[in-house]
Amino acid sequence: MAIFFYNEFMIEEKIGRILRAKGKKLSTAESCTGGLVSSRLTDVAGSSDYITLNFVTYAYEAKERILGVNHETLMKFGAVSEECVIEMARGTLKATGSDVVLCTSGVAGPGASENKPAGTLWISAAIGDNIYTKRVQLNSETPRVEMKQKFAQAALEFLYEKLMLNLQ
Repeated sequence: MAIFFYNEFMIEEKIGRILRAKGKKLSTAESCTGGLVSSRLTDVAGSSDYITLNFVTYAYEAKERILGVNHETLMKFGAVSEECVIEMARGTLKATGSDVVLCTSGVAGPGASENKPAGTLWISAAIGDNIYTKRVQLNSETPRVEMKQKFAQAALEFLYEKLMLNLQ
């Protein structure tokens, strides 16, 4: 079992410092990470200053009903797609009124899903009107729990990178 030691150099704290300094609010919508991103962000003391509302929208139905992802998008491209995470970001912005959102959708495995191999992750980060996306491909043999941890880390690093470019 891994033991995590939190200090001022953790990515979650760096994200929080930027958001607090700029007076920005953050929300997340997660699928494959199952709330792990939200959990890590809220591990930081005082995160209620900048986190407003976080969703775990694992099923297609939840993505459609809560985030407004179009049924056609899911049928044509699947949940693990750039198109889906863009719509997740738009929907999260609308549902929460946050300034910044971070969304994840992927295949943690084992095995493929939607004709996509395990280890496939799509991330979106929205800052104001700008939506950024990134595809990450990890080793498909990575155990599921470790895969989710790596997905969450990749998403937080991506958000931090985009915050540094847009809010500094």
